[in-house]
Amino acid sequence: MTQAWVVLTRPDGRDVSAPTEAQLVAALADVYGGKSTAADGSPGSATLKFGYDDGLMYQVEVAQDGAIRFEEWSDRDCEIALASPRHMSCGQDDALQVWKWLAQRQVAKIRSLPWQSEG
Repeated sequence: MTQAWVVLTRPDGRDVSAPTEAQLVAALADVYGGKSTAADGSPGSATLKFGYDDGLMYQVEVAQDGAIRFEEWSDRDCEIALASPRHMSCGQDDALQVWKWLAQRQVAKIRSLPWQSEG
């Protein structure tokens, strides 16, 4: 049977399986509050990934400047991109909504947002 999973990669690089809404809020607060930096000292980001053990994976990365990147992959190993990465900028509340939709498997709602394709 195919199992779905959700993983939050916090700004400090730690992974949280099946994160709660409070954990999503805290991660975004760290990102938007400027409290996060990557190991190399660059501005930090946090990523929420949703997928299935035997296939598709989606991820939404949120950066400190409010930039959001949405990616669709054939599998967890990111072997085949199913679409070009898409970008937008938004505030913390909107980023939380996108993450909540991803955690709820509402990929169609995420796809319908006003994304800009990478070009």
